[in-house]
Amino acid sequence: MKQPRCSQCGGEDAEPGFVEDAGEHSRGYARWIAGPLERGIFGGAKRMGRQRWQIDAWRCRQCGHLELFASEPA
Repeated sequence: MKQPRCSQCGGEDAEPGFVEDAGEHSRGYARWIAGPLERGIFGGAKRMGRQRWQIDAWRCRQCGHLELFASEPA
């Protein structure tokens, strides 16, 4: 993915990274899932049959603003 421009300050010096998921039974990274959040009987999110997308994160070195993009299936 091409380095994005910061939507807050207009800075052009962003560094790539990712959003960590450190929850119980996590894989260590977060994913974006299409559709509204629906909870199952035990309170967890219903995910079956939904497409999952990798979250690419960019942090502006000038102001610290994070930009998140979901551009590739995970």
